[in-house]
Amino acid sequence: MDYNFKSDTTQEKESKSASKTMKKKEIKKFDQKPTPAFIGASWVALFVGILAYCIGLWNSDMQLNERGYYFTILLFGLFSAISVQKSVRDRLEGLQVTDLYYGISWFSAISAILLLLIGLWNADLLLSEKGFYGMAYTLSLYASIAVQKNTRDKSYIDNKELVIN
Repeated sequence: MDYNFKSDTTQEKESKSASKTMKKKEIKKFDQKPTPAFIGASWVALFVGILAYCIGLWNSDMQLNERGYYFTILLFGLFSAISVQKSVRDRLEGLQVTDLYYGISWFSAISAILLLLIGLWNADLLLSEKGFYGMAYTLSLYASIAVQKNTRDKSYIDNKELVIN
């Protein structure tokens, strides 16, 4: 059995204080900067991915037009991944992003990945080379999103500190 010996006013006070603590938890804003180690790791991953992909293209036996295709796909993918990250983050922060731009950014990111997959599927390369290009591309896209997020988080925190102080 649950014997409740507390008065109604005590229960009301406890429920009010519990609701205040819940509100405090909900109101808490984002206030943690990305660590320098994570920022550095993101930049290193971005440069390693891009550099590995480009060195692979340079050393390949592909024709110049094929190399140009794969290099363009890399640039297109990097731009579209950053665009998706920015539009998603803008929407989460309540900034206006048109549905058209949001849709185009997702379409371009998916298109860039599909174009790489179709190109690699039809390429006359060893399976290990195809895997290398796919992994370097994936690393580059992920790292570009991480770098963009870190840059935006750091800027957001720095701007909030300037306004508060």
